[in-house]
Amino acid sequence: MIEDTIRLGTIGRIIRRRWRLLTVIAMVGALVGYGTSVVFPPRYTASASVLLPGQWEERELLTQVNIATSSAVVDRAAATLGWKGVSGAELRDRVSAEAADGNIIQISGTAETPERAQKLADHVAQQLVAFAARIAGDGNDPEAVTGPEALRQKVVQTNRHITDLAKAADPGRSVESVQARTALEKLRTALEEAMKKLDQADPATSKAGMVLMGPAVRPTGEAPPTRLQLIATGALVFFLVAVIGHLASARMNHRLRTEPEIAAALGTALLGTVDVSAERPAHRPEDRGPRARIRRLLDIDTRWDVPTPQASGDEASRRVRYRRVCARLHDQLISPKRLLAVIPGGDENARRAAEQLVAEAQGDLLLRVVEVPVSRPMLPDRDDESGALVVLSAGNWSAGELAGIAEACADGRHEVVGVVVVGTVRPRPAPSAGRPSGSATPALAGHGSATGGSA
Repeated sequence: MIEDTIRLGTIGRIIRRRWRLLTVIAMVGALVGYGTSVVFPPRYTASASVLLPGQWEERELLTQVNIATSSAVVDRAAATLGWKGVSGAELRDRVSAEAADGNIIQISGTAETPERAQKLADHVAQQLVAFAARIAGDGNDPEAVTGPEALRQKVVQTNRHITDLAKAADPGRSVESVQARTALEKLRTALEEAMKKLDQADPATSKAGMVLMGPAVRPTGEAPPTRLQLIATGALVFFLVAVIGHLASARMNHRLRTEPEIAAALGTALLGTVDVSAERPAHRPEDRGPRARIRRLLDIDTRWDVPTPQASGDEASRRVRYRRVCARLHDQLISPKRLLAVIPGGDENARRAAEQLVAEAQGDLLLRVVEVPVSRPMLPDRDDESGALVVLSAGNWSAGELAGIAEACADGRHEVVGVVVVGTVRPRPAPSAGRPSGSATPALAGHGSATGGSA
């Protein structure tokens, strides 16, 4: 498991090294979004506005909003529309309402075509106005209309009788007459206040009926999510899932990365580390085929979770490390100095390093490269070899896989004499024409042979 899997630099490394794969995955997500837009046809939304004159509190506006989407209004709108196969319950899912500024209720209807969306919004708004009129007494109920007006007429008649009684009383001649006139005036005042409260409580007088502010405007564009939005969302979701999948796999990665861990898993000692160029190797015959071409095209075989290779010295400086490893092997082994250079299957860097070790071996030290599959490692039985040298790249193999290679060596009676860990470096640019390319080679070569001989 690596420690920098949640850093922004790691995400940038994923995008740089796996951009082809991420692009293909995003295109697949876009196709899925397009398919979703085909399965679910586009919807259109139209809106109609209803004005509520007078003074309305916020809770009263919310009540009217709930009434606009209730079954009492939507079911009547469904009956007037007469759409086949569309019930009021289904229309309630397509109708929404909200209170806007200025005592305006905006009713929205969603349908498959702009025409149907416009009709739906208009019919719901009309049914809301009609329903509110019936509640306020503006319908066909004669009692609801004549009741408050008859009461006002009775109050007017009562006020006239009070005036007549006040004139008939003996003005100022007795205490009883004064008290009677005072009581009559109090009764008149109470009746007037009662009428004022009745007018304020009557919605037909204090608040005028709802007003439909014209027909709904026919929509010209699709309601979200549109086809373009679905395509973009699908591409983005698949891209993020791919990145998260890379991070999750890196968090669960148990491949060994350090030299002490690799040596401990093989049960042997570390003989040294060598470097190979990070250039893309040539394709082997077994790497041909449709699957191999696809993997190369998408850069799936390229490791993204390894650090960026550092710049290296020239070829002579890298050969020094190979000579030192060969010198340690030469001093460690007794005759015959023959070894199997065991490399895990598919480890191309280890193969190149092993071939370089074979080229650098001098004297009576002989190396024979053997590639073993990691899934089922198998080595030939011991003949005249003195042991096995394991050559592998860091960060590619788990402890269980390396233990399997060590067991395969033990089954073939090959003693593991050591392990060589291979790293990658960036090759230096070619020297300019003004400098001789081999000017530093003699000094480095002399230093390498002396080091190899003394190690």
